[in-house]
Amino acid sequence: MGEGRLTVRKAWIVAGAAVAAGLSFVMLLVVGVYLVAGNLAGGIGGGAKALAKGAVPAAYQSLVQKWGNLCPAINPALLAAQLYQESGFNPKAQSPAAAQGIAQFIPGTWATHGIDGDGDGDRDVWDPQDAIPSAASYDCELASYVKDVPGDATKNMLAAYNAGAYAVIKYGGVPPYRETQNYVKTITTLEASFAAPVGRVDPSEQAAGAISYAQKKLGTLYLWGGDGTPEDGGRFDCSGLTKAAYESVGITLPRVANDQYNAGPHPARDELLPGDLVFFSDDLTNSRAIRHVGIYVGGGYMIDAPRTGAVIRFDPIDTPDYFGATRVTEDGAKALPTDV
Repeated sequence: MGEGRLTVRKAWIVAGAAVAAGLSFVMLLVVGVYLVAGNLAGGIGGGAKALAKGAVPAAYQSLVQKWGNLCPAINPALLAAQLYQESGFNPKAQSPAAAQGIAQFIPGTWATHGIDGDGDGDRDVWDPQDAIPSAASYDCELASYVKDVPGDATKNMLAAYNAGAYAVIKYGGVPPYRETQNYVKTITTLEASFAAPVGRVDPSEQAAGAISYAQKKLGTLYLWGGDGTPEDGGRFDCSGLTKAAYESVGITLPRVANDQYNAGPHPARDELLPGDLVFFSDDLTNSRAIRHVGIYVGGGYMIDAPRTGAVIRFDPIDTPDYFGATRVTEDGAKALPTDV
């Protein structure tokens, strides 16, 4: 295993040198990505779910961290995933079904389960200081209803949230309802995109193909809002390029960069692999403020569509506005809501 990793490391060094020299290195990346995928299969998982850097807006991070530890069935990353799925962290969100606030409580549920989280004497569904604690409290209350049901306590709690505690008790676990099973999978998958990894993050097998697509677009003029369609003259903006690159290998990403950040787990800077998405922001505490994205290719470089007047090109990633990275996964991309 050690010898295999050394071979892969050499491949990355060669790939990095090729970037600097402006040479074609897609085949090196193809070989490297697949070798790493083989070497890291079955990588370390589990463990505590600390929040990933900036994944929760700074205004809510301490609330999510505190209340996400309210009971064993939840954790801060899971609570963050629920809030993102419900509202995209928008405290003013209101759905056509009258669900309200950052946690999207309907009035009847709020009347029964809303709590005064900040102790100011009222229960305000529009105030995250009340709504976030209420979401955690409601989760834990549901978990207590189904605590004697066999299986995973967190999945049973999420199933109770979607289908009701009675259904979970009746079926002895997550009930055989497609909607409920999809809901449980969606939230637990999104949880990984809000959690700081506790070990190695497996690379995507589609990464090399995404890089190959992006490399073919080098030299293409930038277009704000461009998706590369004939109507756009084949031009892209930054997130249009990354979306198209991963779409070429069968993974559909959201259109904007700050939602693409949630398409998988977040490797550290020294753990980057070719194909990771790399993000940039003027606010390093808030993934919702991300304004730029590129595709990492190794050697400290990415392929990106920088700005109006520029062309798709190689750029260095080690700049003061570097925010972080995402290792795109198929399940992570599928779990992302389309209306946040």
